[in-house]
Amino acid sequence: MKVFFLALSLVLSSACTVQAAESVTTIVITTAQQDAETMARTGVLRHCGRSGGILEGIGMSSVSADAALKRCCYWGRPYREIGIARSRSGVYFAVVRYR
Repeated sequence: MKVFFLALSLVLSSACTVQAAESVTTIVITTAQQDAETMARTGVLRHCGRSGGILEGIGMSSVSADAALKRCCYWGRPYREIGIARSRSGVYFAVVRYR
């Protein structure tokens, strides 16, 4: 009887220590202003891909912030968010997120 109890307790203790693997998904959504500042800091005009799946237009200009906005794709549509930043070299970067 002691052997059976010992074997049973070993089986139960090993069953209790099994851990299930969990997957963790992290979703990062940045603002249009944060993305414009990133482009101004790096000097690279690109979609950052962290807009939460909404329509995004990007543009740049060495003339003015307004000119950078007008160069964004889909400019003229109703927008949800705008970000503008100026690089050290004086180039304006704009990000527009649309409704």
